[in-house]
Amino acid sequence: MLFLSSVILNQEVLSLRTASAVASIIKPIINPNNLKIEGFYCRDYSTKQVLILLEQDIREFQGNGYIVNDHDSLSNAEDLIRLKNIMTINFELINKKVETISGNKVGKVEDYAVDNQSFFIQKIYSSKPIYKKLNNNRLMIDRSQINEITPQKIIINELLSPFLAQAGVSI
Repeated sequence: MLFLSSVILNQEVLSLRTASAVASIIKPIINPNNLKIEGFYCRDYSTKQVLILLEQDIREFQGNGYIVNDHDSLSNAEDLIRLKNIMTINFELINKKVETISGNKVGKVEDYAVDNQSFFIQKIYSSKPIYKKLNNNRLMIDRSQINEITPQKIIINELLSPFLAQAGVSI
């Protein structure tokens, strides 16, 4: 099932062992190489520290929170050597510019949808520039349409003209 970024953030981390909330999600850790959420920064309720919840430690995600075995599922950033490079990149997807291969500006990333099983970002929702907002102000981009991700922008395949798309013709 796909969830929007607004749903996956600001959720609680719930412990099965104590049957209580142990932390709250602050921000995702996104791998820009494959658009996978590798984990989340979260605020520990007991120590108020910022800790990391790895994606593989999440037993289940529902709209009301992340279910983990125990508080021990949260880790210090220094302990996560394999994730260090991705955390150093500090990749932000929201507000990233979106362009086509030929350089046509499509807009900026406004939201994204994540698969709650694999934690791969499946869809990106781009807001169109103000001068292109005639009848539709949002464009949905599937991950298969993404050609390249740079630190400044996301480059997607060329868009079809709406008239050609209706006729079934691709350019």
